[in-house]
Amino acid sequence: MTQHRPSRFSSFLPAGAAVLALTLWAGAARADDYADVNQLLRQGKAAEALGKADAYIAGKPRDPQMRFLRGVILNEQGRQADATAAFTQLTQDFPELPEPYNNLAALYAAQSRFDKARDALETAIRLNPSYATAHENLGDVYTRLAAQSYGQAQELEPANTTVAPKLALIHQLFAAPAARDAVALPPAAPNTRKPVRR
Repeated sequence: MTQHRPSRFSSFLPAGAAVLALTLWAGAARADDYADVNQLLRQGKAAEALGKADAYIAGKPRDPQMRFLRGVILNEQGRQADATAAFTQLTQDFPELPEPYNNLAALYAAQSRFDKARDALETAIRLNPSYATAHENLGDVYTRLAAQSYGQAQELEPANTTVAPKLALIHQLFAAPAARDAVALPPAAPNTRKPVRR
């Protein structure tokens, strides 16, 4: 789960997608402001984008779309704690919006806080059962949780020969070329048995 060029959690919802996802709040006059902030961010000018977003929010503090973009910018700048605070505040002020929950999940997953990521994604899906990105990300989180459980089982019972093949499959899943940026799996405990390939 990454942010801006958010992989999805596959994904952090990209800033451009935020504009589309939250358009019901955007008027024609404000669309240019969102486009300007997005353009600055795409050009690698995150500090300028943040300045423009902050200036906009100062005049319209209840605007969820620009606040969402601000969270994306903060994450892009490596300010995950600030991004987490921004998205958390959005979920409190606009609990009906699923996108901030998805991005919170991406931040939690990047910290290997998979239980919190799962909870955030389940909320996003309750709010929008057709939210495909959240469904995919929830699958990724469940896979990460499975990897943690399998790793713990292997650590507790190294002679158990059924765990290593499961861990190998999970590692293959996330090592596949189609896999997006994701949180690294914990290393598997050494095993003498070779994984079964299918």
